[in-house]
Amino acid sequence: METINFRRHRRLRKSAFLRDLVREHHLSVDDLIYPLFVVEGNKVRNPVPSMPGIEQLSPDFLLDEIGEAAALGIKAVLLFGVPRHKDPVGSAAYHPHGIVQEAIRAIKAKYPDLLVIADTCLCEYTDHGHCGVVENGDVLNDASLELLVKTAVSQAEAGADIIAPSNMMDGFTAAIRKGLDDAGFAYVPIMSYAVKYASAFYGPFRDAAESAPKFGDRKTYQMDPANRREALREAQSDIEEGADLLIVKPGMPYLDIIADIRQHFPVPVVAYNVSGEYAMVKAAAQNGWLDEKSVVLEMLTGMKRAGADLIITYFAKDVARWLKE
Repeated sequence: METINFRRHRRLRKSAFLRDLVREHHLSVDDLIYPLFVVEGNKVRNPVPSMPGIEQLSPDFLLDEIGEAAALGIKAVLLFGVPRHKDPVGSAAYHPHGIVQEAIRAIKAKYPDLLVIADTCLCEYTDHGHCGVVENGDVLNDASLELLVKTAVSQAEAGADIIAPSNMMDGFTAAIRKGLDDAGFAYVPIMSYAVKYASAFYGPFRDAAESAPKFGDRKTYQMDPANRREALREAQSDIEEGADLLIVKPGMPYLDIIADIRQHFPVPVVAYNVSGEYAMVKAAAQNGWLDEKSVVLEMLTGMKRAGADLIITYFAKDVARWLKE
């Protein structure tokens, strides 16, 4: 054969050790944030049918679950509350002895070094299922901010290490930052759901959090999935208003958005590997159509490659185990 010149890229793929040596992006247990659903009561463990392996847990079982996660090296959890009482203004969200507030106290008492992130929204607590105050069928922006500030401050008072507002009201980061500062929590960071799309991938989460809207949808406050440049405007506003970390939600269908946010803003970027992504992989794996471990590790590595520093994922415990193997 006549000698020809071409590049031999396969040289660096020759062995597993060589591939490890030149690997550009690495998934670590330190990257993982484990979302959990806490309900009132004792000895309560409610499986979520649309999310195999995920359960609503009462505080006693929640501590057991967190102990298992901590033993695997997971350093951060994200708490969602599922209260018994719901009303038009979501008062259980900011009650000093609300389900999340009490769960935070219990966790910090037993695992003081664990990072506890509190989701700050009203949708799980309102009887209409929207993320703010509703009047004549409209979700009111500014009136909702007052309640979100009360929620954030009550969570910080309970011991939350990070506040994660997910409501997508205009100005929510500015309002919560001022509220935290005025209450003496200037050093509590805000992990803002800065870029949150009105996604069809949230369905299983709404089962788990019992937060589906009773009328309409959330398209007037969550972002249009067709919009890319708008994400930069949302992120810019949140940084100017005091956000310390930025969440892009969902993760897998929005890798371009994660890459854009990473390129434009020098703050930690968090990808949310959401419930629909989790449910799809679980269903396919249970049917033998996919190898769950390989697919999950590839999916989360893709989020890292796109620019995510941290990943919120329901696969956190599984990933932690696989990374130890």
